[in-house]
Amino acid sequence: MKYKVTLNGKTYEVEVEKGKAVLLDEYEALAPAPAAAAAPAAAAAPAPAAAPAPAAPVNLAAGETVAAPMPGNIIRVDVAQGDTVKAGQILIILEAMKMENEIVAPKDGTVAQVVTSKGAVVDTGAPLVVIA
Repeated sequence: MKYKVTLNGKTYEVEVEKGKAVLLDEYEALAPAPAAAAAPAAAAAPAPAAAPAPAAPVNLAAGETVAAPMPGNIIRVDVAQGDTVKAGQILIILEAMKMENEIVAPKDGTVAQVVTSKGAVVDTGAPLVVIA
């Protein structure tokens, strides 16, 4: 197969076949034709959007924090603040890469705080639930 590759202002014609590549030609790249009426420089490109402010830190209740093991979407929250849970009980269903992952209680206890909600998008390590 033949390819034309432009790199640093030079165009290279290359032929590639099973395990080998041959340079056929090398020449200066052609500059694009100038626009008929160039727009003023000030209006040429809009200013980039400001980066979103980092999320405010969440004040967590005392207890063991159950964190997201991977980034994903919260599709179900099975507990509420004040619920009693047993070790291994499903707390949250986290969808990641089209898979539903069960986030379970690491110990027996009471849910001190539910930090996330259905529909939330979380990153790895984001607090989900606090168990006291």
